[in-house]
Amino acid sequence: MLWKLARRNLTRQRTRTAMTLFAIVVGVASLILAGGFVKDMIAQLGEAFIGSQTGHLQIGTTAFFESSNRPADELLLKDVATLERQAYAVPHVRDVMGRLAFTGVINNGRRDYSIVGLGIEPHAESQLGQQIRILDGNNLKDEDDNGIVVGEGLAATMGLHKGDVVTLVVSTPDGALNTQDLDVIGIFRSFSKDYDARAVRITLKSAQSLLATDRVNVLVARLDETRNTAITARRLRELPAMHALAVREWYTLSDFYSKTVDLYERQFGVLQFIVLGMVLLSVANSVNMSAFERIAEFGTMRALGTRHLEVTQLILAEAIVLGVVGALLGMLLGSVLALVVSAIGIPMPPVPGSEMGYTAHISLDPIRIAGSGLIGFIATVIASVPPALRSCKIPLVDALRRAI
Repeated sequence: MLWKLARRNLTRQRTRTAMTLFAIVVGVASLILAGGFVKDMIAQLGEAFIGSQTGHLQIGTTAFFESSNRPADELLLKDVATLERQAYAVPHVRDVMGRLAFTGVINNGRRDYSIVGLGIEPHAESQLGQQIRILDGNNLKDEDDNGIVVGEGLAATMGLHKGDVVTLVVSTPDGALNTQDLDVIGIFRSFSKDYDARAVRITLKSAQSLLATDRVNVLVARLDETRNTAITARRLRELPAMHALAVREWYTLSDFYSKTVDLYERQFGVLQFIVLGMVLLSVANSVNMSAFERIAEFGTMRALGTRHLEVTQLILAEAIVLGVVGALLGMLLGSVLALVVSAIGIPMPPVPGSEMGYTAHISLDPIRIAGSGLIGFIATVIASVPPALRSCKIPLVDALRRAI
């Protein structure tokens, strides 16, 4: 009978019920859209770093990840073939590629400039992702032992173009200086503007020749799916050959990524608070007005023997029905709008520190959808508690007088 009365009371006050439902539906749908937008943006940011810089996982010495102020020998991996063989045996690992990082100076015959370099296996790196965009020329190939690609910012600073000849000057692990003349075959743009301002890439074979070593700094693993990063890292750490080494996940390798994620999650938390406040105020206003107009009705019910608690329960039951219906409609509307927006896409400018724009979508996450609906429902019930308690404190005589 309580729920039947609650339903009838809500359908009797259609305008006010519709206004309250509108506030709940809009609030829940807004949370779903905003949360899905932030999740997609974070996911795309992560994929950009994976494809252009970090890979899914990196295997290296602890000294390499923690500090470069160590003897050069401590920064290089030993028995790379064994490490690769064991890594390939781990589920979800699709590719394992070696990298040799170095720092030095680049010279184009007119000026010198400090650079950070990377020796890579071009074919394997191309499978990692398409987050390195070639603006001029061509990307590295396995046979380009005399070729070099340079970051967009570095090319602009040095005035470099495809076909130019540059000289790299680096210090070998033994402390000797070595030089190598290379042809600029391409200019690239990655996700990070700061990285492009100093970065060069050459083949791993060229880097090893330049540094007079046959070893690498780090092995980069490409996985079948990014979501398998954590479980794969745990399995790699359990391998006998990895016990003396460090295995790092991509999200721990980028300070920029972690700070950006923290910023957007804080912003979404503020948005949740604002939406919660909006629903609370809207529902509280609607329930207050309804309770004020029904003082005589509640007084009559109490005069006929209805207890204070039962009146309070009726108001709360109405709020619960509103909350459930509003949350369900909001979840449905938010999901439909997310699918529509995702089908169209939202062109977005580059995030701070980046040079590459992207197309944003709305990611649908069942947990986030349910959480948004729960927030709308809880806000509705909480907003109805003060009016429900206040309506029972009016003296019976005053309540009945309203009916005259």
